Amino acid sequence: MGERRRGGGEHVAVYRRFLERFAGRRARRFAADPEGDDAPFAPGRDPRSAQRVLEDLVRARGWSSAVARSELFVAWADAVGPVTAEHSTPVEIRDGTLLVRCDSTAWATQLGLMRGSILTAIAERFPDAGVVAVRFVGPDVPSFKRGLRSVPGRGPRDTYG
Repeated sequence: MGERRRGGGEHVAVYRRFLERFAGRRARRFAADPEGDDAPFAPGRDPRSAQRVLEDLVRARGWSSAVARSELFVAWADAVGPVTAEHSTPVEIRDGTLLVRCDSTAWATQLGLMRGSILTAIAERFPDAGVVAVRFVGPDVPSFKRGLRSVPGRGPRDTYG
């Protein structure tokens, strides 16, 4: 029994094996970062707002144009005014052209005349959206070319004059 205590015994051998196996992990885990980022009270360790963290993430991932486009759709009323936004809705942005659907063709024509000022407002508020042109379209109207009661020929135009 005395031999076991002096030699260390089985529990000492297990402890030594654990030290050999896991000693490097402990040292690596708690080793100081060469840049000093892991040290307490180091610069850059202050709490940051969620908005700043999200802005850094968006910038790092290259999502700024997609986020600016979605912000344009959400803040359409702020960009063009409440009355104009009541009669128009942005639909999509394709190849730098913003497609806006209007309540009527009269509104589409009126907004087409205001195209320059609307494009300027969008460029000022949402520069990352990449909008270089705006296209205004009227509402979707039913077609007389298809359906149960359609007839071959010119359609509704043949009754005029």
